[in-house]
Amino acid sequence: MGDLLANLSLGFGTVFGLIPVDIPGLGVVPIPLNILLCFVGCLVGTLVGVLPGVGPVASIAMLLPITFKFDPTGALIMLAGIYYGAQYGGSTTAILVNIPGEATAVVTTLDGHQMAKRGRAGVALGIAAIGSFFAGCVATVFIAAVGAPLTRLALIFGPAEYFSLMVMGLVFAVVLARGSILRAIAMILVGILFSTVGTDLETGQERMTFGMQFLSDGIDFATLAMGLFGVAEILRNLDHTEVRDVVKQRIGRLLPSMQDLKDSAKPIVRGTFIGGILGILPGNGAVLGPFASYTVEKKLAKDPRRFGQGAIEGVAGPESANNAGAQTSFIPLLTLGIPPNAVMALMVGAMTIHGIVPGPQVMTKNANLFWGMIASMWVGNLMLLIINLPMIGLWVRLLKVPYRLMFPAILMFCSVGIYSINSLPTDVFFIAFFGLIGYCLIKFGFEPAPLLLGFVLGKLMEENLRRALIISRGDMMTFVERPLSLALLVIAVVMLVLALLPSIRKSRDEVFVED
Repeated sequence: MGDLLANLSLGFGTVFGLIPVDIPGLGVVPIPLNILLCFVGCLVGTLVGVLPGVGPVASIAMLLPITFKFDPTGALIMLAGIYYGAQYGGSTTAILVNIPGEATAVVTTLDGHQMAKRGRAGVALGIAAIGSFFAGCVATVFIAAVGAPLTRLALIFGPAEYFSLMVMGLVFAVVLARGSILRAIAMILVGILFSTVGTDLETGQERMTFGMQFLSDGIDFATLAMGLFGVAEILRNLDHTEVRDVVKQRIGRLLPSMQDLKDSAKPIVRGTFIGGILGILPGNGAVLGPFASYTVEKKLAKDPRRFGQGAIEGVAGPESANNAGAQTSFIPLLTLGIPPNAVMALMVGAMTIHGIVPGPQVMTKNANLFWGMIASMWVGNLMLLIINLPMIGLWVRLLKVPYRLMFPAILMFCSVGIYSINSLPTDVFFIAFFGLIGYCLIKFGFEPAPLLLGFVLGKLMEENLRRALIISRGDMMTFVERPLSLALLVIAVVMLVLALLPSIRKSRDEVFVED
């Protein structure tokens, strides 16, 4: 307990600490830069969640170039703020416009918008914010509590165990991905294939560059992410006729009544637990949390027919699950270096760009970054409570901005951002190329997120595979002779076999659909 408090003290010291910044005209001025970046991340995340058609993955991909100017701790604090801020903001759009600003807010539209139509939009927004704040605080404490033990466990992992762990992570990503399992496998394999492009670091041979010099360093992570999610998302949104059903009724009071709080208390606690557990799972675990919470609340309700008609439990549970899942998804990233979803894959990309190797060494070698990020989550949740409720009028006005006015600015921002990294015109062409690929994938029913996971984990898998084979002198049996490695591979095979069973496949496809 003493170590935990000391570590949290280090984290809060990192977040609130003064950092000397050279300001033109004023010289070097000490300012609380990390707390400012946390606020900017939360504000941008809320904006991203409120405006339909952007999403946290696209936003983080677009903002990656900006973070190169900051130190790694500040950069990751800001990116994390965007992620869990988008979970908050997504509920505003879901309740007021009946359009989920983020995938995890899909369930909130079912009862949240019905509450808004009945003149209870303020109460729905208020309970969503309270539930999210509670869930975020509990998830942060959970991360702080399990972070150190999991990191100590991870230190016993060797190259063989890490390779098997990544195989298991990719299998979970396949099982929990939306749509066809075969398509998800294909996307992961394409991502791994993309990760092999460039110069082999051990042999110095160029691989799959087709004689093109600009591919000798491999495909740039920021370019791939910005194209697949930023540009592709713009094209996808332009392909749809935009209809926004903004509620005409007054927002009303934001503070729920005592009866509302009583009805919501248990769903908030259950949603926090469900979302926190599922958020750790690779793939769509964080997205699955709100759906699972809604299903549980509907099963436990005395009158299930109320759901879909404006039941406050249908807002409280899923919103708590969604925020808890967003934050516990940092656990495998910070302790094992394994990204459980596309946003965490972007975080891995940001860490490697800043020269930080994701994994258990982060806690020992970069304690300020590890505990600073955890402390920033609690501070960020408090900021989001302040940002969301008093500024609801501003978010309502922003909801009326047509998307046709936003997309040129987003596209320009993408182009300028990607060019600023390496000053290469080819990078701008590449984001357009990957944007077109991403758009085609979406049109043909393929999900781009597994591709990004495959790309990020592909390099790590190759590296650990080679290390394991060098240590074992080329003996492939090393992966099954080591008990922990064997256990991870067995779990992966069992999960894949179960997912391919017709009965499991059918229920898996129905999980993301709510009647």
